[in-house]
Amino acid sequence: ACVAGALSLEDAAKVVALRSRVIAAGLAGRGGLVSIGLPIDQVRERIAAWNGAVSVAAVNGPGSVVVAGDAKALDELFAAFDGEEVRVRRVAIDYASHSVLVEEVREELLKVLADISPRSSEVPFYSTVTGEPMDTAGLDAEYWYRNLRQTVELETTTRRLIADGHSAFVEVSPHPVLRLPVQQTVE
Repeated sequence: ACVAGALSLEDAAKVVALRSRVIAAGLAGRGGLVSIGLPIDQVRERIAAWNGAVSVAAVNGPGSVVVAGDAKALDELFAAFDGEEVRVRRVAIDYASHSVLVEEVREELLKVLADISPRSSEVPFYSTVTGEPMDTAGLDAEYWYRNLRQTVELETTTRRLIADGHSAFVEVSPHPVLRLPVQQTVE
């Protein structure tokens, strides 16, 4: 958002720092994430047995889904894959982002980010919250809450970028875990 021109450096730093502080105070130690190397329809089928205690956190590619939930439910899910030839791994995070648990910090997050001032940018901004390009003037506190609460729609967003003529994708990360799902989506 900052690089696109939607947020000043100060506001972008607020989003990162203050959102992290809210997560640490309200969500840390409460759940987690598990990455599953299956298509979304198969993952939804597998997690149905947990009656909402496990939910889809991110759809990164055609065979790359992340689920979120409380620690006990994730332990059970992880064990359910034992002996199967499915790539399943825990994500090194101790809270269930993109899950119902995030709703507990909504008011605090909206409060601490209330004074950010997003603006429309000249650089197109494709949101993994909506899967669509959006006017960055809408990157207010409510958007950053939804960005933490809702399912990450990376595959949908990548498909939209491809449909709009984009063909080069760069992952800027210390752990480039999205390269393969994006490559699979492109292919």
